[in-house]
Amino acid sequence: MPDLIVYKSVTVFLLLLGMFVAERYFPSAVMPEQITTNHRKVKNLSLWLCNSAISPFVIFPITMYAVSWGGDRGNVWPSGWSGILLDVVILDLWIYWWHRANHRMPLLWRFHQVHHLDQWLDVTSAVRFHFGEVLLSALVRAVIVVCLGIPLISVVVFETLVLLGAGFHHSNLRLPVKIEKYLSKLIITPSIHWVHHHNIQQDTDSNYGTLFSFWDRLFGSSSKSKRDANMVIGVEGLEDKRLDQLLILPFK
Repeated sequence: MPDLIVYKSVTVFLLLLGMFVAERYFPSAVMPEQITTNHRKVKNLSLWLCNSAISPFVIFPITMYAVSWGGDRGNVWPSGWSGILLDVVILDLWIYWWHRANHRMPLLWRFHQVHHLDQWLDVTSAVRFHFGEVLLSALVRAVIVVCLGIPLISVVVFETLVLLGAGFHHSNLRLPVKIEKYLSKLIITPSIHWVHHHNIQQDTDSNYGTLFSFWDRLFGSSSKSKRDANMVIGVEGLEDKRLDQLLILPFK
């Protein structure tokens, strides 16, 4: 299993790097001049490095303990790839409600707003999270893993899809209109998620999906707004902050 974790990490890094390069050659929108490109990228990647540093010592042990404590699902659960697919759907349903809770519960929002304060979206936005949110998310997910006896292979597949999905729907990658229209019926696309980062709170509090787009339609949280070239990204009434300010923001 350690080899599986390494393979996942390398695969995700290379594919995210590919998206990062592609969005620079095929951008969907032009970044406003007032946003300092290199500064925000360094800030986003610094938050990612912070999370990467604590992951082997905190997040990975939490996941491994949860998997080892999980119950035996026996013959009540499909095996093989069908079982993994079912696990992915269940975990994506969990992360939908977890994401929604991050917007509705003030304590969770204190951490999650660090992600939303980014004033532009690209692949680096997908890894811009406060370490407190990453830790809380891992702890809550561990409960789901233990209760349902979800195996490590399913968790790894889900994490891989979430990281790649986040890179994709945060990206500024230009897609053919028809292709994105069809993709959006099943998965979260950039146009869907950019509305979620619109600095109008009504839109920010919508489009919570991570992998599958049908959860928002099913639970009535889809925004009627459509992405446009003038859509301002961020949190309504607030501006982005320095890295040190972002790290202490949830605790102030």
